[in-house]
Amino acid sequence: MDQENKDNKLVRKNRIESYDIAKSDETMHLAIDLAKFIKENKLYQNIQGKEYVNVEGWQYAGSRLGILPVVDHVINVSTDTELKYQAKVNLLNLRTEQVVGAGFAICSNKEQGKKYYQEFAIASMAQTRAIGKAYRNILAWIIRAAGYEPTPAEEMDYTGNTPEVKAEQQPVAAKPVVQAVPAEQPQPVAAEAPVNNAVKYASAKQKDEIIRLLNNPVITRQEKTKMLLNINKLDEERAVQAIAKLKKVIEEREEQSAAA
Repeated sequence: MDQENKDNKLVRKNRIESYDIAKSDETMHLAIDLAKFIKENKLYQNIQGKEYVNVEGWQYAGSRLGILPVVDHVINVSTDTELKYQAKVNLLNLRTEQVVGAGFAICSNKEQGKKYYQEFAIASMAQTRAIGKAYRNILAWIIRAAGYEPTPAEEMDYTGNTPEVKAEQQPVAAKPVVQAVPAEQPQPVAAEAPVNNAVKYASAKQKDEIIRLLNNPVITRQEKTKMLLNINKLDEERAVQAIAKLKKVIEEREEQSAAA
């Protein structure tokens, strides 16, 4: 009976066994698995027509290789005029119990869109970026093989997309041939299709307004945390909806408080 239990444990272990980063054939199988998992769970952001994997996707890739992140430190390096945190994350190979990589990152409220971030949110983002950076240093080629850009989405500046898209759009609209020859009108439509389909993320102004509303005393800490963790994933339309909803909630709660 004991031998049977041992055999069952060995079978279960084999089923859960992760890939070996030193074996190219296994990591290519991992790339195929990653492409499917990231796509099905929407663990990526489309930025200027390119797809960048969220830190959760990088963590999944690492876990399949038996490599997990361990926070080494999160240090407050703020000044009188700036709230800033630095984080370091080590990557631990569970098979060998050795550190196989590391990543450093910082986050500051001087960054665009983070002016009103609370301290815990700045510290959390520094840690998140460090995790993504650590994995990028050793797994970038696997993410690339899976069909995604080899940079964590958290490192990208979402608010920089719109001006570049518009700059590409202007020369197409200015072509006199398009207006002069009706037969060629379908051509600019095809050229503009990617622009129309591109995600336009919330602007810095919209994010500032959301954070300002979140700082109202009637908004709970749990509500603030949930919104701040997802604020970089909001597109322009969802940001407008979030602002309207926050204003309504604040108004209702203030009225209730006054009535009480």
